[in-house]
Amino acid sequence: MTPENIHLRQADHLMITVLVDNHANALVTPSGGTAPLLAEHGLSCLITVQAGDETHKIMMDAGFSATCLLQNAESLEIDWNEIEEVALSHGHFDHFGGVYAALQRMGTQTPLSLHPDAFLERRKNDPVDGPDLRPRLDREALEEAGAEIRTATGPTPLADGLVLMTGEVPRTTTFEQGSPSSEARIDGAWQPDSFRDDQGLVVDLKGLGLVVISGCAHAGIINTIRYAQHLAGTEQVHAVIGGFHLSGPAGDPLIEPTVRAMRQIDPTYLIPLHCTGWNASRAFADAMPDQFILNTVGTTYIFP
Repeated sequence: MTPENIHLRQADHLMITVLVDNHANALVTPSGGTAPLLAEHGLSCLITVQAGDETHKIMMDAGFSATCLLQNAESLEIDWNEIEEVALSHGHFDHFGGVYAALQRMGTQTPLSLHPDAFLERRKNDPVDGPDLRPRLDREALEEAGAEIRTATGPTPLADGLVLMTGEVPRTTTFEQGSPSSEARIDGAWQPDSFRDDQGLVVDLKGLGLVVISGCAHAGIINTIRYAQHLAGTEQVHAVIGGFHLSGPAGDPLIEPTVRAMRQIDPTYLIPLHCTGWNASRAFADAMPDQFILNTVGTTYIFP
């Protein structure tokens, strides 16, 4: 599917519930259950999109662990049977860790959309500490858990065309260059990981503009937003929510140009999650105080 023949249907309403994120607030009362909400280094969002009298629910990513995802879902009274499909933004362990347990609770064959490179073997090859092999997404285990695996490299419509999975994101900025220490085993050899599997989700809200949802934005959050605008055929961005991957020493040099570009995009709401990092979050809050929202696990964002 090419951008020329993509038709992203406009949605009337959108709700995004953050099931897993790096930060929790003990003062936030979950909607049901007695267990407290947990935080971990991971991300999972429940996306509910409506148009007219139709409603669709998608889970994007599944956190680092089943423990966190399942406890938070119970506390938030999530009905696993209502989730129609799963989308994995990329093949990193802090985004697929709880997916096997979640699929088992969905009960039936559940469509799971992802890029084929999400199954690659990966490692972090630090120049000081050396290589560190990372957990790998298991295709057979996914199928045993109930996944109907759907791989694609290009844009993929979800939720009957109300949500668009971007596919591979073109690298168009000069400053978003990925992670030099990340490697993947490709054609039998360890090579620099270009994160071709990294992608986001896009919803076009009627009269408001786009909501762009990122997992880690290894492709670059500005690249991801610009590609979403290209795919949807509109410049108007209502909200950007997700991980921006700007944490740590490698992310610090990217903060200033990212904030500058984000101010030009000018979303109505800016909600950094997960791997965005404290320094970047503070910079966004300073530069865009009326748009920035500090997230905590269990929050539901309702648009409009």
